[in-house]
Amino acid sequence: MSKVYIVGAGPGDVDLITVKGLKSIQKADVILYDRLVNKALLEEAKEDVELVYCGKSPDHHALNQETINGLLCRFAFQGKTVTRLKGGDPMVYGRGGEEAEELARRRIPFEIVPGISAGVAAPAYAGIPVTHRDHSSSVAFISGVSKGGHDQENWEHLAKSVDTLCIYMGVKKLPEICSQLLRYGRSPDTPIALVQWGTTDEQRTVTGTLATIGEVASDVKNPAMIVVGEVVRLREKLQWFEQLKQEESERPAHSIVG
Repeated sequence: MSKVYIVGAGPGDVDLITVKGLKSIQKADVILYDRLVNKALLEEAKEDVELVYCGKSPDHHALNQETINGLLCRFAFQGKTVTRLKGGDPMVYGRGGEEAEELARRRIPFEIVPGISAGVAAPAYAGIPVTHRDHSSSVAFISGVSKGGHDQENWEHLAKSVDTLCIYMGVKKLPEICSQLLRYGRSPDTPIALVQWGTTDEQRTVTGTLATIGEVASDVKNPAMIVVGEVVRLREKLQWFEQLKQEESERPAHSIVG
């Protein structure tokens, strides 16, 4: 029996993989990877690696969680080195904890390799620090969906006690989220941003307020991070990544004439 590595691949930019995460890819006999993993990372694997797609979208799961758990155990019992590759960080809304529980129950050795979570990276690439001495001393990471589809978030508590809210998987529930925050005391003028495909070449950021974001972000789709709080105002000064992309697109191409 070998070992299973539960690895965070980072939020999309291939360069944001950790050194340990990359080594886990390179030595794997089997890689079970998710939908939001940058496929360029798979090119770092051995030539004879076995790749198993385990992607989940809001409306479709290639494999259910029980099947994924079973595959991790089966490959490990076959003596293979297994890397479970997940977007972002495996312990932040990545079900890494559930998979580690199953491995522990079956007495299969495993390691957890943290990754950079989209909840921090997507706002950073959009020029939004999730904390700032002048604007935010607290941040909460929140799931826009919950097991069984039931909303279990205490919006009354979150609306008043946390400066910055970073909401995963919340695009479909954006109107409800804004409504709850307004209901429990957040100002209609509170800034909000949606960062779609954060840290990738497809990154797009839409900003507004709790009162207006529904009008300007109607075409934003998953994957997208929602950021609520005064720190969003800093984007006007700090939007380095999208500015860099714009500068690169406007740079004239050099040609050599023979």
